[in-house]
Amino acid sequence: MENLIELMGNSGLWMAFLGSAIAAGLAGCGSAIGVGIAGMSAAGVVTEDPSKFGKTLLLQALPGTQGIYGLLIAFLIWSKVGVFGTILPVTIEQGLMLMLAGVPIGLVGLISAIYQGKASAASCGIIAKRPEEFGKGMIYPAMVETYAVLSLLASFLMLNGINL
Repeated sequence: MENLIELMGNSGLWMAFLGSAIAAGLAGCGSAIGVGIAGMSAAGVVTEDPSKFGKTLLLQALPGTQGIYGLLIAFLIWSKVGVFGTILPVTIEQGLMLMLAGVPIGLVGLISAIYQGKASAASCGIIAKRPEEFGKGMIYPAMVETYAVLSLLASFLMLNGINL
């Protein structure tokens, strides 16, 4: 434990942990908000027609992916610095780069999950009126997902470019 405290006090390791917190924390918050928004709309649809539960549940789950992407980047940061084995020394410069690698998925994950939740909520309206158009209703929130995937890719590529 003393070794960990010494490493965190004298290196950029704390910045790496901050980067993982940005990635997982912000993207996770966005997913929680987005899933909540979609869930409120889905519950209204299911109140009127319980047979639509499966379709609305899928729409509600979509904004949850950003939280998974953020957690993935957090795990990769932790793995890179040796959290699951021997903690490596991390310079201030390396720590700053690791922190910044968590920013794309953190910020875009936060915002895209909220808007994906809103798109999913609107798509629940499609399911309520025209359940046969479920495929079309999936496309709207899936379009928002594209930007979450691009930010995941940006964070991943940034992270892979950092040598410890």
